[in-house]
Amino acid sequence: MRVPRRSVLQAGLSLAAVLLAAPSRAAGPPRFRAIAFDAFPVFDPRPIGTLAETLFPGMGPELISLWRTRQFEYTWLRTAAGSYIDFMRITDDSLVYAAKSLKVDLRGEQRDRLLGSYLGLKTWPDATPVLRKLRAAGIRLAFLSNFTPSMLHGSIKTSNLDGVFEHVISTDQARMYKPAPQAYQLGVSALGLPREQILFVAFAGWDAAGAKTFGYPTFWVNRLGLPPEELGIFSDSEGMTLNELLAFVGL
Repeated sequence: MRVPRRSVLQAGLSLAAVLLAAPSRAAGPPRFRAIAFDAFPVFDPRPIGTLAETLFPGMGPELISLWRTRQFEYTWLRTAAGSYIDFMRITDDSLVYAAKSLKVDLRGEQRDRLLGSYLGLKTWPDATPVLRKLRAAGIRLAFLSNFTPSMLHGSIKTSNLDGVFEHVISTDQARMYKPAPQAYQLGVSALGLPREQILFVAFAGWDAAGAKTFGYPTFWVNRLGLPPEELGIFSDSEGMTLNELLAFVGL
């Protein structure tokens, strides 16, 4: 007996409705076993700029810009020259240079306050919920930063992130700075995983390029909306906040 065509259509529609109403299959395991973060995708440096403007009205943005530029240039110069000093000393030297260059009268108390702000940074608004979700998913988390141990641990304490990171790695251990391969290797050694299973999360475009060159899969938290560096090397993905990172790792 032939089944009426209308009945076949109705049956098909009913089956489709059941399938759409059914819960989706559980997501697979995350794409990476561990994630290594630079400090600045997690910690918000903007209060340092606010403090600089408070101390030096009308000069804050210019002072911060030159200070940060020299800060990282000094890490590269000292790594290339083999004349290592730790990142807090580089931060101090670059601040003094920036103040002299701009003819800013940097007094001892002002200098101490600006440097001290690096010892207790708080997280970006999106960071803590994302970190806790990653940790709950079983992904191992680490810092891999040019910050000194005291800078990292001070900001972890200020931000109530104790116990979130399995490893807190300062490139001070290698006595050279990113993007030197020896600095990135610290993450592989600490986590005991192949580099392909460790996602590196960068704040700066040059750091994303350096990590990718080393062999890490790389996510660029491009909070400043900058173009990639003209190095012919590109991160695997990017977003303006850590929320986009969740989708990239499969959560």
